[in-house]
Formats: sequence, C-alpha cells, structure tokens
Amino acid sequence: MKKFIAVLSAFIITLTFIIPTKSEALNFPLTTPITSESAMVMNLDTGTVIHEKNADAQQMPGSVVNIMVAIVCLENCKDLDEEITVDSSVYDYLINTQYPDDLRYADICNGDVLTVNDLLYAMMLTSSVEACETLANHFGNGNVDNFVKMMNDKAAEIGCTSTHFMNPTGLFDAQQYTTARDVMKMTKYALGVSVFETISTAQTYNPSVPNLQNHADVTSWVWTNSNVMMDPTSTDYYYKGAKGIKTATLNAIGRNIVSMASKDGNNYLIVAMKSPINNPQGDTEYYHVEDAIILFDWAFEHFSYKTILDASEEVGELPVELAEGNDYVLLKPKEEYSDLWYDGIDTSLISKEDIVYEKGVLQAPISKGQKLGVVHLKYSGEEIAAVDLVAVSDVKRSVTKYNMYAAKKFKDSKWFSTAILISSILSGIYILLCVYSFICYKNNAKPISPVYAVPRVKKNKKQDKNDKSEK
Repeated sequence: MKKFIAVLSAFIITLTFIIPTKSEALNFPLTTPITSESAMVMNLDTGTVIHEKNADAQQMPGSVVNIMVAIVCLENCKDLDEEITVDSSVYDYLINTQYPDDLRYADICNGDVLTVNDLLYAMMLTSSVEACETLANHFGNGNVDNFVKMMNDKAAEIGCTSTHFMNPTGLFDAQQYTTARDVMKMTKYALGVSVFETISTAQTYNPSVPNLQNHADVTSWVWTNSNVMMDPTSTDYYYKGAKGIKTATLNAIGRNIVSMASKDGNNYLIVAMKSPINNPQGDTEYYHVEDAIILFDWAFEHFSYKTILDASEEVGELPVELAEGNDYVLLKPKEEYSDLWYDGIDTSLISKEDIVYEKGVLQAPISKGQKLGVVHLKYSGEEIAAVDLVAVSDVKRSVTKYNMYAAKKFKDSKWFSTAILISSILSGIYILLCVYSFICYKNNAKPISPVYAVPRVKKNKKQDKNDKSEK
C-alpha cells in the first residue's frame, strides 16, 4: 500500500510539471455594467473565472439552494425510478410563512405518486416546495432538519466556505446565506453529478406517473423551466444557447440567477445575485435576466483563444559549466501555450519574467528538450499559468574542462581528505611497527662471550719456541 501511495504521489507530482497549471480567476472589465450586487462568469472549458463582482459578499440564495438539494438527493439515491407518495403534511406548514409570495408550487397534490426523478424535475424547473420538502423528508429519513445538515456537510466538503443552509426551499431566513463564489463552486460540482445537467437544463417536463385521480388531463400537467432565457416565445429575454440552471426570487431581497450558455464551441456559466425586482418607477423588471444576457454577450463577443507563449520563443538562458563551446543554454516553452483571452487587453502585457530554474548553474552535458525550469505567466500580479521550460539545444561536455574539474573537485573533496588521513594513519602505524621490531630484535639478541671479545693473533713457529723456553 505504501508503495502504491508513493508511486501515485510521484505520478501526480510529475503531472504538475507536464501540464501547464492555469489560474482559476482573472477579472477583466465589463463593457456594460450590471445591476446585480454580486456576480461571477466562468468559462466551463478551462475552468477560469474571467469576471467577478463582490463574489465573496454574503447573499441570500433563495431557491438557488435547490442546487444543493439536488446534489444530496442524487448522490444518495439508488434508484431514480423509486416512487414516493406525496404527503402534504410535510409542507403544509409553509402556508403560514411570513413570505408566502416567495414560494412556488407545481400543482402536486396530496396522495400523488411520483418518482424521485419526477420530483427533481419539479424542484429544479419550478422551485416546487411540494417536491423540495418531499425529497428532503425522504432522503433525510423522515427528518428535514437532518437533510439540511447533509446539505451543510456537502457544502463544506466541496469547499463552500461562506455558505450556511437553514432550509431546503430557499425560504427567507436571516441565517441562510451563501456567496456568488460558493454558488459557482456548488454549481460546477453539480454539473459533474449524474443527470443533474439533464434535469436542470430541461425546458419542460411531463411527470412519468399519470396520477389521474388528481390530474385528469395528463398532457396539461407540464412543468416549465423558470428561466425565461430558454423560452423562444419570450421576445425580450430569449437567449439562443442558454440552458437552465436555477432562478430565485426573494421579495425582501431581490432576484438571483444561475445559468449556462453555449456558442461557437465555447461554454460559460454565470451567477448573478441580488438584482433589483423593480425599476425606479416601481414596475417589475427582470434585471437578473438582463444581467445574465449582458454577461453572456460580453463573454462570447470579447473572448477568444490566443497564443500567449509561442513554442519557439526564447524565454531565458542558464549558464552551463564544463561546456564545449558556448557556456550557456537558451530556454523555450516545452509546447505552445494558448488560452482564452480578452480582446481589450494586449497579450504583450502578460509578464514572462517570473522564471524559476531547477538549478542556478548547470553542468554539461545538457540534452535538447531537457526540462530546466518553469515560467509563471502573470497579468496584473495574477498568475495565468505556469509553463515548463526546456533546453533549445544540446550542450556537449568538454573533456579537458571536465578532467580539470574532476581533479580539482577530488582535491577539495572529503575523499581526498579521507585518503590523506588514512595514509597518515597507516604510515604512523608502519613506523611504530618498525620501531617495535627493532626494539624486540635488540632485546632478543645473544650476548657475546668475553673470550671472543679480543681477536686471536696467530703466532709463528720461532716465537712459539721462545715462549716455551721461557717457561
């Protein structure tokens, strides 16, 4: 298991060097101002936020909370075709709420039998409180408060740090809040959950279970998406390519909208919160939809993919030791880097000077294409991407320089010092052994007899006779 984790970690780390890492947020200026107090625009193809306005300001979500309700239901549902019998006692208490005009109904009656899938469509398309409360009660094991806890737990899990839910319907509550940034996070997450996009972007839906006892004309029992941008008959607000995802109205606060749109292969997700309900004259105005149209038009009109860093562009250079010939190597991007860019800002304003080298000084040989650093592309201090830099050409090693370097390096190395120390120790031991051997030799030598101390002199015959006569 430890080996697997180590290999996986190494793979992930390697990926960070192979794939350019992108900025998650940039903030380009709108050409037309919007009335919503908070807003965000994200390109879904790159995951980059290209505009935000008061994205971290706390706002009341209204029925936008249904996005989280759908996430929790879908992730805890084993069978979307499971049938649930609607019990009106689960949501009857809402009749006495302080803000009854904020509630939306889908003509669902007590005793109707609907599938989980049916109820999800009713909730996402119409903000049906019957469907919402029935789902919360069912997946909360008969306890709506338990389901709300599940919503809060899931919000924390996906990184919604400024969100707190008090109910699943979006009914006004001073302690229920979120931000445009958190709504963007939960919506992007929801789009990755099975069938969420299909349900939330449907224009109309007819329940799969007839329930003829309460709905004799089944064909007229149709739920329509509350986002008028999807309605071709709406001459003022229809927007070709717009899809879902959720609208909300709180009369005491304002309107919210979460929607996505596609055009020419580009896909955008927008969040606009707390837009006014009435114009200065007191007439009803759909400012949230107008803002959505402004944001989509701006994104589609002013953004296109542009080359930010050409593959052949020389970005920097590094000194190279022991090189044969040039003592430096030029660096270029590993591959061309293109990104979505605003046409109102020249790409030359993107800084390419923040380079992090793998080593301050390199040693030859260097191979062409060898990764030697990373350049951090920045605009107005915000990082756009980190792109790998590689060697433009090979740099061969000089044999002469290397031999001189090796000799000098050995002299200065710990091995040379160790060799000298060992040689000195061995020499000292040898000298001591020699002295010891000499002493032992002297002590073990045999004493010479005195008789042999004076050398004998050989006498001639005449002298020998005289000596005898004297005796």
